[in-house]
Amino acid sequence: MNSTYANGTVHRYEEIKFVPPSNNHKTEVQSKDVTILPNKNVSARLYLSKISRKNKKFPLFFYIHGGGFCIESTFSSGYDSYLHKLTAQANVLVVSINYRLAPVHPIPAYYDDSWDVMNWDARGKEPWLKQHANFSRVFLAGDSAGANIANNIMVRASEESHFVLSLVGMALLDPYFGNGKPDVLWTYLCPKTNGIDDPRFNLAAHPKILSKLKCSKIFVFTAGKDNLRDRTWTYYETMKKIGWKGELGIKETEGEGHVFHM
Repeated sequence: MNSTYANGTVHRYEEIKFVPPSNNHKTEVQSKDVTILPNKNVSARLYLSKISRKNKKFPLFFYIHGGGFCIESTFSSGYDSYLHKLTAQANVLVVSINYRLAPVHPIPAYYDDSWDVMNWDARGKEPWLKQHANFSRVFLAGDSAGANIANNIMVRASEESHFVLSLVGMALLDPYFGNGKPDVLWTYLCPKTNGIDDPRFNLAAHPKILSKLKCSKIFVFTAGKDNLRDRTWTYYETMKKIGWKGELGIKETEGEGHVFHM
């Protein structure tokens, strides 16, 4: 995906097609971009479902894109198309987080950026959020590396008593987690941690952390041909084993590969 040269230059091989925000006349979903941390170039794209009455409130749905922490964007055509459809079908207000990318910005930049976006949203000053977000029904979701970030944000929110958003549930799509085996990408992105059992990566090695998750629903998704399939099942089986009190579910789609929904 990237090449990093001795002088620090990073070359990204995969070109991402960016698209502007738009109003979908068929679904009546609106979207717009907001800059949250200008000095860090952290932003988000908001998607608002069809408004049937002036002050209608929608569940607040945070989505975090994947791409191995190194590529992709919330502004890419694939994620934009997907989230327009998701917003319409789920009838929610989506905040799609655009975080800084590795290797220019190493771990923990992606976690910190996503956390900052959520806290910015919690202040409720943005007009769409102020008028249409139901802050008592908040959900987190992400795919691949984005699912890893979502889970870590849920961990952090569960540990901080002053966090004001009411996190109801989480959806982890083909999550990029560790399972105690060597992982070249994680080692490259995060060389200064305690390795492949870092609690941000291999959650199964830290069941006490998982047991404290305060949301009431967690659903994980994987695919039969996904190279991360076994890791997803390890996460799910660990949650079952520790007796997590919330509603836990898993779905595996046969014959499909990693992040096939995109």
